[in-house]
Amino acid sequence: MAGDPKVVLVTGCTTGGIGYHIANEFGKAGCKVYASSRRVETMDYSENTNVTTIALDVTSDESVDSVVKQIMEKEGKIDIAVCNAGIFHVAPLIEHSIERTKAIFDTNVYGLLRISKAVLPHMAGRKKGLIVSIGSVDGEMSTPFTSVYDASKAAQHAMTEVLGMEARALGVDVFLVSPGAVRTNMLDNSTSNFKLSEDSLYKPLEDKIIRRLKVSHDMPGAWAADRFGREVVKRALMKNPPRYWSEGGAAGKIKLLKLLPRNLALDIVWKAI
Repeated sequence: MAGDPKVVLVTGCTTGGIGYHIANEFGKAGCKVYASSRRVETMDYSENTNVTTIALDVTSDESVDSVVKQIMEKEGKIDIAVCNAGIFHVAPLIEHSIERTKAIFDTNVYGLLRISKAVLPHMAGRKKGLIVSIGSVDGEMSTPFTSVYDASKAAQHAMTEVLGMEARALGVDVFLVSPGAVRTNMLDNSTSNFKLSEDSLYKPLEDKIIRRLKVSHDMPGAWAADRFGREVVKRALMKNPPRYWSEGGAAGKIKLLKLLPRNLALDIVWKAI
């Protein structure tokens, strides 16, 4: 990248996930990238010298503020912040604990808020910058057994859209990404460890729930994570980034379902699992 390279902060960069590939592609494009995760050892960018790994917990005000302060002191700016850190969980709604529900929202929703509160004042001071929010098509069309995840993504989408309108007056762009099915390692542990209790009301539907858990990997047309990362970065580096972009397996189907009467759309989704 010619001239002064863009400084990019990406959250949720565990090797193999969407965030990992987004950070890697920004590095390939010549940006100076700070790839973050709760644990540095979960990230491997040994072949990309433009990427620096850093520990960041998006559920902690202190962690977010400290990392943003470190980057600002070293670089003097943050051009792009990518809010990708997220928790995915599959379970019947009534089997979610309040504690797990709070944890999912703390990462998926409040994590976006913490990053935005930390970086937006710096971007506004320069009247330029971009916040990228990685949501999900699940935030646009609910699916069985992902209730809390879907709710968190719907909240994230609403928050991102409002942030986009409010930040525009400050000269800052906001880009909402709504991935469809993307093949990552995000589900590996969830799939191997998933099991309903023997007294669960949903025990007869356990196979159906497992199919829902695996759909992002098994669905025909699911995108590879590196391809998805390239497409996100290509759009983020445009002179005028889009405000919204949705691709990946089933993304087109979700767009069509949103045009149908809601009752019909929900019936179709249930039967598809």
